[in-house]
Amino acid sequence: MDRLSNTVRPYAWGSTTAIPDLLGVAPTGEPQAEMWMGAHPGAPSRVTRSTTGQPLSDVIDADPVRELGSAAVAKFGPRLPFLLKILAAGAPLSLQVHPDLAQAKEGYAAEESAGVPIDAPHRNYKDTNHKPELICALTPFDGLCGFRAPVETADLLAGLEVDSLKPYVDLLHAHPEEAALREVLTAVLSADPAEMAATVTEAAAAAEHLGGAYAPYAAIAHHFPGDPGVIAAMLLNYVQLQPGEAMFLGAGVPHAYLGGLGVEIMANSDNVLRCGLTPKHVDVPELLRIVRFEAAEPGVLRPEAAPSGEEVYETPIDEFRLSRYALAPGAAPRDLTAPTPQILLCTAGSVMVAGVPGGSVTEGSATAGSTTAGELTLAPGEAAFVPAGDKTEISGTGSGSGTVFRATVVA
Repeated sequence: MDRLSNTVRPYAWGSTTAIPDLLGVAPTGEPQAEMWMGAHPGAPSRVTRSTTGQPLSDVIDADPVRELGSAAVAKFGPRLPFLLKILAAGAPLSLQVHPDLAQAKEGYAAEESAGVPIDAPHRNYKDTNHKPELICALTPFDGLCGFRAPVETADLLAGLEVDSLKPYVDLLHAHPEEAALREVLTAVLSADPAEMAATVTEAAAAAEHLGGAYAPYAAIAHHFPGDPGVIAAMLLNYVQLQPGEAMFLGAGVPHAYLGGLGVEIMANSDNVLRCGLTPKHVDVPELLRIVRFEAAEPGVLRPEAAPSGEEVYETPIDEFRLSRYALAPGAAPRDLTAPTPQILLCTAGSVMVAGVPGGSVTEGSATAGSTTAGELTLAPGEAAFVPAGDKTEISGTGSGSGTVFRATVVA
């Protein structure tokens, strides 16, 4: 097993205190938005083997079967297919949507064929992969997820009593669900910028005055004055997650994180189509091709407890599997041995990760053999990488309890 040294990304929307508080370190005064755990080329975790520090991506590249297991390599290729994060939103993130696998491959090929530079600001597809996500709240966590029923949105917009919103209210009442949502989102994002800015300003003032159900949108407008994404956000379900609750975000589902601290896991991809709440490029035609115009209640996930004590957040994809263990003081160690790679993240208390001597590792690798004994103590915000097949146990430390999240794949 390897203790991970991880990079914190200083995006402008990040909280200045949430990640430092979790790690028990002093804030720097700068935003600290995401701590990345994994082998993403943008900021791979580092491990120490044979006294030298190495990116986890290099370790995996040197022997994918040993590190990931033969089943995972056969299914996902010689790379870790997920990225685990601690995400700390101090301000709203952009309103966005992600493509499915076929759309990502098609979009990437089209932009490559057109000669769009991979780092161009207007580039939509950075890779050929989809980007399903799961966010699990560590603190109360606010977000937007999926379209609410058109009639409910019509009532919300009508309650603002803003004349320039009345055409959207009429559209939402007059058309079937898919057509109504498509037409209103198209109209909002295609409107004259000056006229839309005036509408947003008036709507934000009304929302702040009314409060209640309108308060989240007034807060969004405070961060993004005049942005058409403020009106687009009113088409979506507002979700409040309590600690331990999660939200799965599949392809085509518009969403945004508004505030809070959580554990996020996603398939390794940088493909994002933005709908607003951002100064970045918004490609309206491509966005409309990707969005699924379906109203649905946001699915709040609660973990399913297994007899082993593992609490699993069930999702419909295989690139990642997230679960949680609450380790009581003095309880017997939990066996986490698996034929797939794992990242173990402590979020509360203290957790002991132990390698058991003689445990078998993945066959078919040049370095296959037996696990050596070893122990790592993880404090909140600390994580470890466990190669596929290594016999591993976790437990609380001494008389203390601990909480650990387990990230792996379905292979």
